[in-house]
Amino acid sequence: MKTPQTKPSLPDRNPELQNSASLPPKKNYARGVVRPQGPMGGHGPGMFGMPGEKAKNAKSTVRRLIRYLRPYLPGIILMTLFSVLATLIIIVSPMLSKEILNTFQFVVTGAKPLEALDVVPMLFVWLIILYAIRFLFDLISGLIGNRLSADIGRNLRTSLRDKLERLPIHYFDEHKTGNTLSVFSNDVETIADSLQQSLVSILSGLLMVVGTLVMMFIVSWELTIIALVFLPLYVVATMMVTKRSQGKFKTQQAELGNLNGFIEEMFTGQKVVQLFGKEQDSTAEFDEINENLTQSSASAQFLSGLIRPIMDFLSNLSYVIVVVVGALLAGGAQPLLIGDISTFINYQKRFVNPILTIANLANTLQSTIAGAERVFELLDAPEESPDQAVDAFSEDRFQGTVELRHVDFSYVKDQDLIKDLNLKVEAGHQIAIVGPTGAGKTTLVNLLMRFYDLDSGTILIDGVDSVDVPRTTLRSQFGMVLQDTWLFSGSIRDNVAYGKPDATPEEVREACRQAHVDHFIETLPEGYDTLLNEDAANISQGQKQLLTIARAILFNPKILILDEATSSVDTRTEAYIQNAMTFMMKGKTSFVIAHRLSTIKKASLILVMQNGRIVEQGNHAELLAKNGAYAELYNSQFVNAMV
Repeated sequence: MKTPQTKPSLPDRNPELQNSASLPPKKNYARGVVRPQGPMGGHGPGMFGMPGEKAKNAKSTVRRLIRYLRPYLPGIILMTLFSVLATLIIIVSPMLSKEILNTFQFVVTGAKPLEALDVVPMLFVWLIILYAIRFLFDLISGLIGNRLSADIGRNLRTSLRDKLERLPIHYFDEHKTGNTLSVFSNDVETIADSLQQSLVSILSGLLMVVGTLVMMFIVSWELTIIALVFLPLYVVATMMVTKRSQGKFKTQQAELGNLNGFIEEMFTGQKVVQLFGKEQDSTAEFDEINENLTQSSASAQFLSGLIRPIMDFLSNLSYVIVVVVGALLAGGAQPLLIGDISTFINYQKRFVNPILTIANLANTLQSTIAGAERVFELLDAPEESPDQAVDAFSEDRFQGTVELRHVDFSYVKDQDLIKDLNLKVEAGHQIAIVGPTGAGKTTLVNLLMRFYDLDSGTILIDGVDSVDVPRTTLRSQFGMVLQDTWLFSGSIRDNVAYGKPDATPEEVREACRQAHVDHFIETLPEGYDTLLNEDAANISQGQKQLLTIARAILFNPKILILDEATSSVDTRTEAYIQNAMTFMMKGKTSFVIAHRLSTIKKASLILVMQNGRIVEQGNHAELLAKNGAYAELYNSQFVNAMV
């Protein structure tokens, strides 16, 4: 159902989901947040990178996320256990290498006899066994994590999909489609991936830092002090670089969104661009945006790329000093051996990287919590009021009498749209609704199907209050043909049988014959099995409309709603559609919204609406005789047609 034109544009309830980066003042083509990849992995500038998006209420979101993950707790514990065991092996294994090197040194220097080398093969075998076990633990942890990540993502998407079925229509009017889709894709993916990557990496990193620090002190406390002196230099240097690069990455993010939006806009409007000869202007604007993106990306990547060389320089400087000091200590009273120095350098490398990784993952966790908050906001959104089934409503005895009593409705509080509307439509009658844009015509049919609940008043179907009828039962009695056709990617047969999936091929063909679209379908190479592409762009607008009419004919509803179904087709196709609609409306209660008043001359009753009220009603001849609002609308169209 298309959004009523009387409804004001409502702000999005989650403004933080929109791209807040400063875009060029010329145009804003951005369609959403684009997260540039840093060279160190993750988003943004890498280590100690661009701050992650923060949640509004992080503590409550974390608590709720933990509660949500409780059923997966055994798998999470098992995954973490294997990861921790693999990390312990990484911490312990260099000590075996140290013993091998020291043993060789003792034998070479004559400190130990040649027989001391007999222990080396056993140590070598233990190293291989430990590395094999570590590989196995890493593999098991990864497999468990992948399974958990997939299950969590699947269950979150299922919960969100079920939630969408229970949301009122006004939720989709008030929230941008792109933001809702982002919750399904980006936010769910962030939560699922974060469990495997961030959680395990942080726990393993913390264990690695503590374990290697202990081992470094065991090997040489003097060298450990020297290594720790360089740690603040890592942090300070990285923070200085990332502080400069954050602004560059935000600009890159904005320019990338700008470029994507421009390409999308030009692609969808290519015919108009060519019609007005704007190819050169479009190319020039693309070149300008592309150049801006190139410059901002180059600056951001250059600054971010400085991190690794700086880290390598400081690491190498630290290694040189450790080696020099180690060499001096090797000649001391309690000399360090080659194995000690080699093992210490090994531990030193493993000590720094986990610290930087944890700092980077902290930003990722902020984005995870923010994503979880958005997921929970959608899951907590107010749902439609519960259905209340009553015995008084019987589908078998459904006639189609519709009555509105003192109906009041507004989209926005204190801004009345429909006020004290009263109307009774007998079963089988055709009711036409006309009026200027914004009069409330589409809103009226929205209320009939309970897409919106009334502010006050009652809508009766065969004498039964519509709020006492389950929505699925109520809506199953309605068929709709809208101005904006909706066909999905699939075969023509599946599209026509959308409301009646158990329809036989002959029933589908008969519905298409009655809609005057069967001849066109038979001319197609694949006939009814012809696949419609996205938005059914491979058939004309009139053919789309006839297919939607065939779908309504096959569905065979008791009440029909036709919302400007002929407003965007040519005269010949309009004649086909009118014939199809005339056949379809026989014996059914019909509400026809039309701007072309020539199409509703034969209606049983014509309602003229203005500002949410019925100002005139009667048949075509009666309303013309009144020389009122209807006559003014009709004569204006007639005069325009003559001109």
